[in-house]
Amino acid sequence: MKIKFAILVFTFFGMVSSFAQKSKKVIPIAPKEIFVSDLLSKMTLDEKIGQLNLPTSGDITTGQANSSNIAKKIEEGKVGGLFNIKSVQKIKEVQRIAVEKSRLKIPLLFGMDVIHGYETTFPIPLGLSSSWNMDLIKRSAQIAAQEASADGINWTFSPMVDISREPRWGRVSEGSGEDPYLGSQIAKAMVHGYQGDDLSKNNTILSCVKHFALYGAPEAGREYNTVDMSRIKMYNEYFPPYKAAVEAGVGSVMASFNEIDGIPATCNKWLMTDVLRNQWNFKGFVVTDYTAIPEMSEHGIGDLQTVSALALKAGIEMDMVGEGFLTTLKKSLEEGKVTLAQIDNAVRLILNAKYDLGLFQDPYKYCDLERAKTEIFTQSNRTEARKTARESMVLLKNKNQLLPLKKSGTIALIGPLADAKENMAGTWSVATKQENSVSLLAGIKAVVGVSAKIVYAKGSNLDDDAALEERATMFGKTLHRDSRTKEELLNEALIIANQSDVIVAALGESAEFSGECSSRTNLEIPKVQKELLQALLKTGKPVVLVLFNGRPLVLNQENETVPAILDVWFAGSEAGLAIADVLFGDENPSGKLTITFPRSLGQVPIYYNHKNTGRPLDNKDGVFEKFKSNYIDERNEPLFPFGYGLSYTTFEYSNLKISSAKISLSETLKVTVDIANTGNFDGKEVVQLYIRDLVGSVTRPVRELKGFQKITIKKGEKQTVTFQITAEDLKFYNADLQFVAEPGEFEIFVGSNSNAELKTLFELGQ
Repeated sequence: MKIKFAILVFTFFGMVSSFAQKSKKVIPIAPKEIFVSDLLSKMTLDEKIGQLNLPTSGDITTGQANSSNIAKKIEEGKVGGLFNIKSVQKIKEVQRIAVEKSRLKIPLLFGMDVIHGYETTFPIPLGLSSSWNMDLIKRSAQIAAQEASADGINWTFSPMVDISREPRWGRVSEGSGEDPYLGSQIAKAMVHGYQGDDLSKNNTILSCVKHFALYGAPEAGREYNTVDMSRIKMYNEYFPPYKAAVEAGVGSVMASFNEIDGIPATCNKWLMTDVLRNQWNFKGFVVTDYTAIPEMSEHGIGDLQTVSALALKAGIEMDMVGEGFLTTLKKSLEEGKVTLAQIDNAVRLILNAKYDLGLFQDPYKYCDLERAKTEIFTQSNRTEARKTARESMVLLKNKNQLLPLKKSGTIALIGPLADAKENMAGTWSVATKQENSVSLLAGIKAVVGVSAKIVYAKGSNLDDDAALEERATMFGKTLHRDSRTKEELLNEALIIANQSDVIVAALGESAEFSGECSSRTNLEIPKVQKELLQALLKTGKPVVLVLFNGRPLVLNQENETVPAILDVWFAGSEAGLAIADVLFGDENPSGKLTITFPRSLGQVPIYYNHKNTGRPLDNKDGVFEKFKSNYIDERNEPLFPFGYGLSYTTFEYSNLKISSAKISLSETLKVTVDIANTGNFDGKEVVQLYIRDLVGSVTRPVRELKGFQKITIKKGEKQTVTFQITAEDLKFYNADLQFVAEPGEFEIFVGSNSNAELKTLFELGQ
């Protein structure tokens, strides 16, 4: 048996070099455990440590991969994967170095931040989550995987599932909002979308859930900052989406930059081993974030050798860019600070992933030049992106049914985001060809055609501060700053505004005003844009605010003065067309907020599933009461609550019923509610179910989302929606971190947002 296997392995390594040139047949190899164990036994210590090294590629030019700085390390077996290298031609050249010039011919992983699409770009994740449509979200990941894999990528650093109630934090744009239940459903959908049901297929890619853990709760909302919270809060509110991704079979996990209990996540053994491996049974590998290992020295944990050893022992398998493993692990092994078993375990997990991806059978499986020509940025993919973008948009206000607009008359489109195609894809759109995105101006012209006259003026720059605008338009996402004075820009806008029948004001943030390291201390629309908006309102013309943003903004003035507000986030490469579809009623908006919009920065953090206090403010009018939990200068409640979003039609909820007033731990409660479309348009509605555990061994949130369904109802029709509640839905982590459902009374609320008023009561027995 051993002789036969040795021949098989020898045959494999002998065939790899000629494989790319001659045959498309899959190389037969031994089962994973046998194959990986045999390969591991052949590796030198340097080659083992090399598998744990993930450098960035730099700018490798096609035809020059052999002479790049990284080529020598690949030949020497000192690289396990590369990231941020784009195009199948470049990747094929680099893979050839690994499988034809290195001693053991071990193929490389190729990773990229494929966050919300590849070249066909979908809405930013916060916008995508606002669709509440798991099928569309999963499909967006499938299309991203299809395009990325066609271009040579086999690993994505997505999804980001960090719960965040912190709108100052720029990366709130990259997550799915504030709720652990919804975040968990989205995490599963994204993982299944990327990885499919078979990673050996060439149109699926390895997913990496991030950032483990708690990255979305930094002090002061400042990027990379300290996070400090109780373990009961971790388990009940912040851990669920990571755990859901693990249960969905995610192949890799990325450690977060922040510390947890005073220990950076990157060397936190409790987090990486006790929780991730032992409690959740994670079987994949863990990669650091960019240079996270050497950065631990800045945390005050030790020098590079010390922190590298701590990371390995904690449960980190791959070192992104830091090269702490590559340069220090050999010395640490000699000094007894790490063991060979720890190194071997890390290598095995990475080789397992390469095996699961089918790279040992076909190292060039992601290097088909024909796929790259025919499967990227296709019309069908763009159609899907447009459809998804429509459902992500949230109608915040629509006084006197100003929307949808008519395709007639003269429409003035004004604002710094109106003709800004480079910004439509939003942050973290690294593979997007921004020049191919559709601006709002182009989208409106395409949708309206010759039926209406469209006039345009910029109206203002993004901000009066040119330096701030430059920081907010990085990575080629320029807004083409206008050198005219703000008075000149405003006057031009007012001239066309006065000639129009309706004004569409495209205002808000630029794409890079949110994203990594784009924290803000002011959550309002920039002052110069607010002044533009108020001037447009003074013309007496009806004004629609099309709001571009990557986070919740404070919109008190806008909500008081503007008749219609449509939050479009950053809707992707087809943004302009999708926004126009909604503005003119070709699509009825159905998005719902997945994160709370505050009235004031001083309310932050603000979120719907908070705990009660011993002195709650019970009046619903927001009137200040001394010695109650409230503000002296602001109401308690948000401007727009979690789950909120209007439609062009109206929905009426009634007849909330439950199948029993009491259920046992083994029984299922059926909840039904009727929803009628009482307006003049067909529409989609997100029906939301919340529960409240009235008495617990530890304090429980005032409400928790436990179910939702997105349904389509024609005007004049009524539907009955059914939910199933079991004891599993009522479980939480108690003071001993045991996951339990405690008998007692529970309230159920059903409605269109987290302020749902229809309610009933049931009891959970033994």
